[in-house]
Amino acid sequence: MAELRGAYDERFAAVAEALRDALDAGDAGGSAAVFVGGEPVVDVWGGQADARNNGSWERDTIVNVFSVTKTMTALCALILVDRGLLDPDAPVAGYWPEFAVEGKSGVLVRHVLAHTAGLPDWEAPVADLYDWTTATGLLAASAPQWEPGTAVGYHSLTQGFLVGELVRRITDRSIGEFFAAEVAAPLGADFWIGLPAEHDHRVAATVPPTGRDEDYVAGSSVPGAPATKATPMSVRAANSTDWRRSEIPAASGFGNARSVALVQSVMACGGTVGGIRLLGPETCELAWAEQFSGEDRVLGMSVSWGLGYGRLGGVYGWGGWGGALVMIDPTQQLVVAYATNQMREPAEDDRGMQIAMAALGAV
Repeated sequence: MAELRGAYDERFAAVAEALRDALDAGDAGGSAAVFVGGEPVVDVWGGQADARNNGSWERDTIVNVFSVTKTMTALCALILVDRGLLDPDAPVAGYWPEFAVEGKSGVLVRHVLAHTAGLPDWEAPVADLYDWTTATGLLAASAPQWEPGTAVGYHSLTQGFLVGELVRRITDRSIGEFFAAEVAAPLGADFWIGLPAEHDHRVAATVPPTGRDEDYVAGSSVPGAPATKATPMSVRAANSTDWRRSEIPAASGFGNARSVALVQSVMACGGTVGGIRLLGPETCELAWAEQFSGEDRVLGMSVSWGLGYGRLGGVYGWGGWGGALVMIDPTQQLVVAYATNQMREPAEDDRGMQIAMAALGAV
């Protein structure tokens, strides 16, 4: 039986057991956290941070949470909305004039946040993801694949650059700088978009699914969906120094379950955590309002989006490639988060949902 470290309220013992079950099933390592009212009621971790030399997962171990990063980027945008600096119903080109070409003058900010902008991918080498000017320039010059606002298609990597460039145009700071100064620092959250070198020693490298090697590539297209031009992302690339240093706001966030749950408690608690106000309750409510629902052209499944957050009944959040997950229940002021360095094949991976359901079932 895997050893867990940390602490949890007995009412949420099933969350700790769900993490233990994942480790007992062969996972390298991971962490799980539940916050209620902005305070931790579960903060546990276990297993290995380095699967090659049995280095243990420690309290301060961090890992790439991939698309859970999108919720951090969305929070940055919502802070600007709350300050009256970003209007969800305004054209993107109003903030980013170069964007108004190739039929994109009608793309609104809310289209970008809800994956309906028609710009789900581009054909470019992975190296282009590491250069902000190149990535945003490619998007500015691209034509939408459908009429913006009329369909949904998961913007796996592009959404972060679209939102991040809006943040940069408005604040004159990169998304990583804005997040660090306006979110992580006030909250004391150990989460990074663009990881400084001094934290490399704490990173648990991503481990591909059993039977796969580091050339394992993320795949999101499905039969019947439009031909994808998505940049193929491999585990090898995601474990590289270039990836860690780059600000890829849809996918290169580093943290652990504790830091994810702490940050997203802002959204669960009406904008204020531990006396720190990042936005108002009315902006949180705006984030939950449905922007679009329907069959996703990229994912091949039914989705419902708010402003940057996936909607599942009265629960909100999103997951990441490899298994990371965050779920937010504002009616209970509850956030549950899971972070792991162990990938599983997507069709076989329900670890995050098992942990989330255990938490939601306890309240």
